[in-house]
Amino acid sequence: MGCCGSAERTKREWRPLEDRSCTDLPWFLLFTVFCVGMGSICSFTIVTGGAARLVFGYDSYGNTCGTRNERIEGVQLSGLDHTDRKFVFFLDPCNVDIVQRKIRSTALCVSLCPTEELKNYQDLKRFAMLNGSELCSYDMAGHKYPSLPERVSKCPKLPVPPSKPLLVFNRCTPVDISCYAKFAEAVVTFVGDSSVLHRLIAGVAASKEIIIGLCVLALVLSMVLMVIIRYISAVLVWILTSLVVLGSLAGTSALWWLYIDHRLYGDSTGTKEDQDQDQDPETSRDQGQALLVYAGAATGFTIILLLLMLFMRKRVALTIALFHVAGKVFTHLPLLTLQPFVTFLALLLFWIYWILVLLFLGTSGNPVQNEETGLTEFRLTGPLQYLTWYHAVGLVWITEFILACQQMTVAGAVVTYYFTRDKNRLPVTPILSSILRLVRYHLGTVAKGAFIITLVKIPRLFLMYIHNQLKGKENACARCLLKTCICCLWCLEKCLNYLNQNAYAATAINSTSFCTSARDAFVILVENALRVATINAVGDFVLFLGKILIVTTTAFAGVLLLNYQRDYAEWLLPLIIVCLFSFLVAHCFLSIFEIVVDVLFLCFAIDTKYNDGTPGKEFFMDKALMEFVESSRRLERAVERGRNRVKEAVSEGAEMKPMAPGTSSA
Repeated sequence: MGCCGSAERTKREWRPLEDRSCTDLPWFLLFTVFCVGMGSICSFTIVTGGAARLVFGYDSYGNTCGTRNERIEGVQLSGLDHTDRKFVFFLDPCNVDIVQRKIRSTALCVSLCPTEELKNYQDLKRFAMLNGSELCSYDMAGHKYPSLPERVSKCPKLPVPPSKPLLVFNRCTPVDISCYAKFAEAVVTFVGDSSVLHRLIAGVAASKEIIIGLCVLALVLSMVLMVIIRYISAVLVWILTSLVVLGSLAGTSALWWLYIDHRLYGDSTGTKEDQDQDQDPETSRDQGQALLVYAGAATGFTIILLLLMLFMRKRVALTIALFHVAGKVFTHLPLLTLQPFVTFLALLLFWIYWILVLLFLGTSGNPVQNEETGLTEFRLTGPLQYLTWYHAVGLVWITEFILACQQMTVAGAVVTYYFTRDKNRLPVTPILSSILRLVRYHLGTVAKGAFIITLVKIPRLFLMYIHNQLKGKENACARCLLKTCICCLWCLEKCLNYLNQNAYAATAINSTSFCTSARDAFVILVENALRVATINAVGDFVLFLGKILIVTTTAFAGVLLLNYQRDYAEWLLPLIIVCLFSFLVAHCFLSIFEIVVDVLFLCFAIDTKYNDGTPGKEFFMDKALMEFVESSRRLERAVERGRNRVKEAVSEGAEMKPMAPGTSSA
């Protein structure tokens, strides 16, 4: 038996695009059952009234606004008929709990939100009489507001700011921007000066058209860069190589110069204050030893780097060829540029659904009276409280599933491109064909790969949560242990992500199960370890430079445009928003380019391993990769001829060597 029950084969026979069969069907069924469970949680919140409480709102006594309510045992003022009271009104809407991220105020159901400022209790009385909307507690008559002694605790804080209801969630929200600063302070706790926040918000509001235009510019630059990067990849790679080598040599030289200077002149190069003080000989000796260690380490690093550059220069040429072919892939498969949009849209819809259900869960369960405030809240108790944990696992697993679907879709399209000899006979829409193959055959494989990432990510997130909760309380040893575990899990997650991506490509080629594909891809990667290291190191840095190019270009255009618009003072926040968005867009698009390069390399490694260009074993690769293979073969033949000449010279020298005296026969 092979990995996870897969049948063990004595020798892998790669048959690109020949057979198709369903893979990892049990995992597809398990994932389907899990998704049904996620949907059941949403149904539970709707049936138990949690969704209605979130949408329509509820008061501090457990009554849902806009409906007739049943009485809650032990809670006064519950069970009221709020059919005509459809809006939630907070007595002190600006009283925000920074820690708990919620409003610490009594909530009432009212029939109308106050649209103008109410300065005293006479205004409250007049508003109640004219509009029939009583803004004080239910047990107080509107015409008695000014005379009742409990009006201070049961009526809203004066003055009552004008407010308006939200479009979907029927909450009366203040129109005054100062309350927005309070809400923003609840989210961003480091904001201390509300005037600064007001200016930042005003800057964003005034420059919204420029922000949108710059975001579109970043999007266009990312799409253009993916097409033209094949023409500039060679220049970028060799510039990068030269800068790394020169930087290493310069740093090593500087360290040796500092060491020699220290040995010759001691502390004479220090500042005047240091010269006035007596120099400790022990300290001077330690400084010299430290400089010697640094210079020696830098020298060793530089020598190793130069040797790596010398022996891996051919593999750098392979990276350039792969970038060139990847650019051609985007030319033949333009729909690949839409993959980030599709994935982002799918993630956005799922995250919106997940957040809504999470909010529904926050208003579901049994009514419980808060001992501190005396207000009624709804909480999940008993086994139902584990629904939140189930929902949290669903966030990670389904998110990873969507990202894995993108990887499988891109891999399927690239595999189809690579293993089609005549590019004119490509399918009309390889991307759609890849999606159909994914949905029909390989959803189980994607679900299994996503679950493996989930098993590593959830413990890491849990340890990060514990680390944040214990910040400042744990000792140094526990803090170091937690950070070590988090770092190890992060490294493991990155390695598994890379292996999963190649496993999806192997599945797209051979239609094998996840474990079999992961094993086959791992064997191919190990056999080409130096090539993999070169592509990941050089290729990733080139793509990083591409991201920096897009961000800096967008930021430069933003500075010019925002500086031209001088009708507002603060444009730092709009510029930060534009830079963050441009980096996100560049990362999404160039990540697709990175996936294409990795899949092309796996296809290239398989092609060169099982084909040699002879009749019946013709290569599938592109012309640029073919040129790389031919140049590598010419170099290997030249090296082999040199070795043969050396062997012949050695053998001839041994034959011509004179015989020693006394060895001749009588």
